[in-house]
Amino acid sequence: MNLRNITLEIIDLESKTISMLKNSITDDLFDSISLIKSSKGRLVVTGIGKSALVGKKLVATFNSTGTPSIFMHAADAMHGDLGMIRSEDIILVLSKSGETEEIKKLIPAFKKSQNPIIAMVGKVDSYLGNSADYVLHTPIEREADPFDLIPSASIISQIAMGDVLAISLLRLRGFTRDHFAAFHPGGMIGKTLLMKVSDLSAKNPKPQVDFKDNIDKVIVEISQKRLGATAVMQEGQLVGVITDGDLRRMLQKNIPLSAIAGEVMTKNPKTIDSECMITEAMAIFKDKNITQLVVTAQGKYAGLLHVHDVIQEGF
Repeated sequence: MNLRNITLEIIDLESKTISMLKNSITDDLFDSISLIKSSKGRLVVTGIGKSALVGKKLVATFNSTGTPSIFMHAADAMHGDLGMIRSEDIILVLSKSGETEEIKKLIPAFKKSQNPIIAMVGKVDSYLGNSADYVLHTPIEREADPFDLIPSASIISQIAMGDVLAISLLRLRGFTRDHFAAFHPGGMIGKTLLMKVSDLSAKNPKPQVDFKDNIDKVIVEISQKRLGATAVMQEGQLVGVITDGDLRRMLQKNIPLSAIAGEVMTKNPKTIDSECMITEAMAIFKDKNITQLVVTAQGKYAGLLHVHDVIQEGF
């Protein structure tokens, strides 16, 4: 058996499965999105087996994008977990067949409490499909395994449809980058969305020399502060920057060590405000191919940010 052919066949089949969703969309999808958006309750997601695992993933996505959600395992629901459902909640039921015994036992309870039921189901003409108020069809041609038994393509279809719900709701609600940051304060997402230049530059020493200082003082300042550069000040104002690269070039040009900082510095250095996001600093480092940025606060020199500071944070 050709392993390359096997892998490509699986990818092609699952890609085709997602494409099939385009032809399965009905007004039920749009009505479901509108219903969830206007609801004052939560979206209760339930399922069993692999659909339950997808349900947990979707709940995480819904919650992180502004749609309050909880997961309720279909098997546990009949043993007390039904008590978590409130009258204003909406039920999203995931099932490939729509005929699972646990689901069949749950539907009458949902009907009795009059909670709206949204079915995400592979077979529309099924117990679940016929019982739900709204049907989101997740059709598949077959599963990816040779026996058409292992939940694979069906899972991909459910995840894709769930993402359609979550991201559509996000856009309709005007969910912003700031909202997302509030829900993701930790990890790399939190750093990317929340970390400012000052969060890193404030930890660094603040190298600076005067415009008239001799080069030997510049060398000492750069060496002691260990940031590979120093700001050059004149009457309290930033007028330039000298990097260790500038010093090397100075020697190559045979400029004497008796020169002053103002003769060696780079005028009008690239700066960044301390309140800017680290992502903006990253873009400047990459675009300008530099390793240090002069940081300002309210127009005044506030320190240096080194590219290594950003790398050490995991960016």
